[in-house]
Order: sequence, then C-alpha cells, then structure tokens
Amino acid sequence: MNYIQNKTAIVTGASSGIGAATVKALLENNVNVVAVAQNEERLNHFVEPLKKQGHNISGYAASVADAEAMKVVAEFASKTYGSVDILVNNAGLMLFSYWEDLAVNDWNNMVDVNIKGYLNAIAAVLPLMLKQKSGHILNMASVAGHQVDAAAGIYSATKFFVQAMTESMRKDLGVKHGIRANTVSPGVINTGWADKVVDPEGRKAAQELNKIAISSEDVANAVIYALNQPENVTVNDLIISPTRQNW
Repeated sequence: MNYIQNKTAIVTGASSGIGAATVKALLENNVNVVAVAQNEERLNHFVEPLKKQGHNISGYAASVADAEAMKVVAEFASKTYGSVDILVNNAGLMLFSYWEDLAVNDWNNMVDVNIKGYLNAIAAVLPLMLKQKSGHILNMASVAGHQVDAAAGIYSATKFFVQAMTESMRKDLGVKHGIRANTVSPGVINTGWADKVVDPEGRKAAQELNKIAISSEDVANAVIYALNQPENVTVNDLIISPTRQNW
C-alpha cells in the first residue's frame, strides 16, 4: 500500500547525498517534492533532469538557518501543490574536532544548521500541518545521537538534541494532533565525506571505515519505510547501519 502518493514533501539538504536519494525515492512513490538546498546552481542541476522526466518537483534555494526563508519555502509548497504533508529535515553539518582545537566556528555552524535549521523548518511547516490536522515530520538523526566519540562532541550533541526534540514532538504533536514525528539514525554512509577529511591520518582512517559504509539510497529506503505507514503507526526511531559496523 502506498500511503504517501500524491502528498507533498519538503526535503532540506536535497541536492546531494541522503537528501538527493530521498527526493528520488519520494518521486518514485508519486510524491510532490519541494527540494531545498543552499547552493542554487547545484540544486538546479539536480532538479531540472527530474522535471524533464515528468516528476512533480520544484527546487527552492534557501538556507535552513534563515527562519524567514523557510517560512517562504513552506508557503511556496502549499501554494504550488495544495498542502504540506511531509517534512524531511535532512540538511546538516558533520564536523569533527577535539576540544583542545577550540573549533568555535565549527561548533556554531553545527548548532545553526543541525539544531536551529531543524527548528526553523519545523516552525515553517507546523502551522500548515496543524490547520490541515495531519502531517509527518521526519528528522534525520544519526547513531551519533545514541553514542559519543571523543572528536564528535558537538556533532553528537546536536543529534542528541534532535532525538530529544523528536520524542517531545511525538508525545505532543502525535498524541494531541495526529502529526507524526520520528527519526532515522544512519550509521556510516558513503557520501564522499571521507575524502574531505583534512588531516592525512584522519583521512586514511575515514577511508578505511568507509569501506564498510552503506549508501545514501539505503538510508532513503529507510526513510520511505518510516514515512509510508498507516496514519495510526509511527516508526519512532529507525537505526540503519552497515552490517559490519561494530559501534
């Protein structure tokens, strides 16, 4: 049964990685999609071929850190497709450092995107979902929201925040209003992140770890599973990780 066909979804961080794979998976399930990303050129390069294939998709260049811009995105989605049924909060930053590095800019950037960005998107779509008395908010989390590594303190903290806020949303929005909220928590994913690690030894370790990684498409399949449930069912937190990942 396809419970999500003909619904409208907003996906943030949509032009690459998990976001792009999720957009494609939603389109394959006949969902209207507003794909949101900060880089307009990259976003258009991703969206235009999908439009030419006949899919109902619109690209909207915006930063999730800009609350007003996210309100405009939600209004655009509602006016274009008639409703906002699904939000996939996916845009995120994963920056590693040790405490002695005092990487304050990295800390602030992760808070702005991974926490405030999620809240901005939720604040943008929630009035519409409350008005229509239905909706589904899926917050992309991480196994880092379940356990902490020494070099991932702030990143993990943002994902612990996501877990906590989503559980609160489930108990409030789900119980009182029937608006579902849940998380998908991926393990190691091959999104090209390993090659971007600056430190040579760190890059070598990351590339070795990446050998067991799952793909963005694997995570997108989990997203579809979590979304495509009857209205009385919520998949609270879905952890998806490589079979050979030992943490």
